[in-house]
Amino acid sequence: MRGLMTPRRGLIVFLTGLPGAGKSTLARALRKRLAQAGRTVTLLDGDEVRTLLSSDLGYSRPDRDLNVLRIGYVAAEIARHGGIAICAQIAPYAAARAEVRRRGSAAGRFLSLYVSTPIEVCERRDPKGHYARARAGILPEFTGVSDPYEAPLDADLSIDLQDCAPEAAAEQVVSRLQREGLLD
Repeated sequence: MRGLMTPRRGLIVFLTGLPGAGKSTLARALRKRLAQAGRTVTLLDGDEVRTLLSSDLGYSRPDRDLNVLRIGYVAAEIARHGGIAICAQIAPYAAARAEVRRRGSAAGRFLSLYVSTPIEVCERRDPKGHYARARAGILPEFTGVSDPYEAPLDADLSIDLQDCAPEAAAEQVVSRLQREGLLD
């Protein structure tokens, strides 16, 4: 039938890493780069989602997992309809990340990206003052200090942003996506 096109398969780029690792900065640079290439891109930033979609949740392990799964659900719906979802969140626990990968892969293509900036660098940056407050005991259940971060062993790509400009890192991600045919 003329005029009908096969829809593009959607994509989820799932960024995880410690607080202050540069996930949101990289996600914004990646969104800009993919939008310039003519793709429809939705950014699901952990801080924004926490405020708008998950404001009812605390920071217990079950609440953190539910937050990750909510973001994964929205991302899977975007991918199911041919869009690109970039998720930038701490996602500290491996089991929740694995479930998001399972669900996301069923809806579209999936790339797990570990922003592996060392904790020492994240603490020096401390853009929101969270590490300092956590070390002082004022901020309980803070990932990397008083709550664990399970570094991914199954990431498709790992990028350390301590000495890498966000735009250069975004190019690395786009190159990987192109090489693997994930942007077709």
